[in-house]
Amino acid sequence: MKKLVNLSVIAILIFVLSACSKPGGQQSTSSPDNSNTKTSTVEEIKPEKGAQLLLWDNDDSEGEWAKYVAEKFREKYDVPVKVEVVSHTDAPGKLQTDGPAGLGADVFSAASDHVGAMNTAGLIYDNYYAEEYKARFLEGAISAVSNKDTSGESKVYGFPTSVESVALVYNKELLDKMGFKPAKTMDELIQQSKEFMAENPGSYGLMIEPGNFYINYAFLGGMGGYIFGENNTDPSDVGLSNEGSVKAADFVKKIRDEILPLKKEDITGDVVSSYFNEGKLLYNITGPWAVNGLQEAGINFGITPIPTLPNGEEPTPFSGVKGYYVNAYSKYPQAATLLAKFATSDEMLMKRFEMTGQLPPTQKLLDDKKVKDDEVNAAFALQVATAVPMPNITEMQSVWSSMEMAFTSIWNNDTDSKEALDKGVQQIKQSIASQTK
Repeated sequence: MKKLVNLSVIAILIFVLSACSKPGGQQSTSSPDNSNTKTSTVEEIKPEKGAQLLLWDNDDSEGEWAKYVAEKFREKYDVPVKVEVVSHTDAPGKLQTDGPAGLGADVFSAASDHVGAMNTAGLIYDNYYAEEYKARFLEGAISAVSNKDTSGESKVYGFPTSVESVALVYNKELLDKMGFKPAKTMDELIQQSKEFMAENPGSYGLMIEPGNFYINYAFLGGMGGYIFGENNTDPSDVGLSNEGSVKAADFVKKIRDEILPLKKEDITGDVVSSYFNEGKLLYNITGPWAVNGLQEAGINFGITPIPTLPNGEEPTPFSGVKGYYVNAYSKYPQAATLLAKFATSDEMLMKRFEMTGQLPPTQKLLDDKKVKDDEVNAAFALQVATAVPMPNITEMQSVWSSMEMAFTSIWNNDTDSKEALDKGVQQIKQSIASQTK
């Protein structure tokens, strides 16, 4: 247990008894208005004397935002913050060696799917202001940065900074030329695709990467499949070959048979982008990371939620959440916690949206006029509403390759969907079992 400086004896006792990993004490108290209502109060914390912080974040616009936050934080708390470029994908791995050596950032950016591994390795503090964040932030954003502690209790670990998901991107000029409106159902999209392909040989209505489970899960989740039980926290319960998952795989086969008769190897991400940029593709399912490329290519495009599935349900694409995390080896955990909290205030999150275009992870800010007036981001925001946080438990790493092989077999070899998914689930369970030995 790490003892924190600048706390009174009483505060330390609270810390020990109720919040071992938090920079301060937290306790539940009865509301004076209703004795049956519990509210969470937290003791105010202050930066440690002489605190100096290191912040890791991405380059480019995200890095510029991090520098802006650092300067504003210094002005408010008189604590200097040095910003270094360490990408959100590299930071968790780098912290495994730099953290124990005392070289890691006090606060760093990471994707939510790393939370389980970071928590298991003891690299991060849980969020001291958890109750406040549960009230302010999207439920999916909080779920994404939460994980179970050693006692099996779910705790919030991260401070969400942005949320994203994939959606349906369409070529406005091609749809106008065909007299189409953006498809509202997948059946309508398939019919439009057939008509477009009949008039434009060598073109396609929709392209998806058949083995890309990140995309395919939009169909599986929407048709009743699931990855793990208990909201993706129970790896002993794998639902990727249940009835809903099989129906989803059969639907993917329908896409192949009716509008995309190509081998998996001939439908890479680069191929899909090329077809869309060359005006040979009506629809593409992708995320905000593709927007700059579309704009640079001069494509007149629009974005809308992925159409309703054949069962009448909405698709459930993955959502990804970036967040700030407090290094458990920080010499200044109180100042670091205050920095993470400051960076995720409404003011700083809106500034992040203005500087990076990334969606803020609170409903209040998503409803802000600045976001709603942005055609591109407003469309992605609609999709976020039905998205499912990407599972962040360590066992998720066993899913990707197994599901890619299952869907490749279904697509290329016409393997029975149930048979292929059963085999994929068996591989997932074997992989998980080998990890826990």
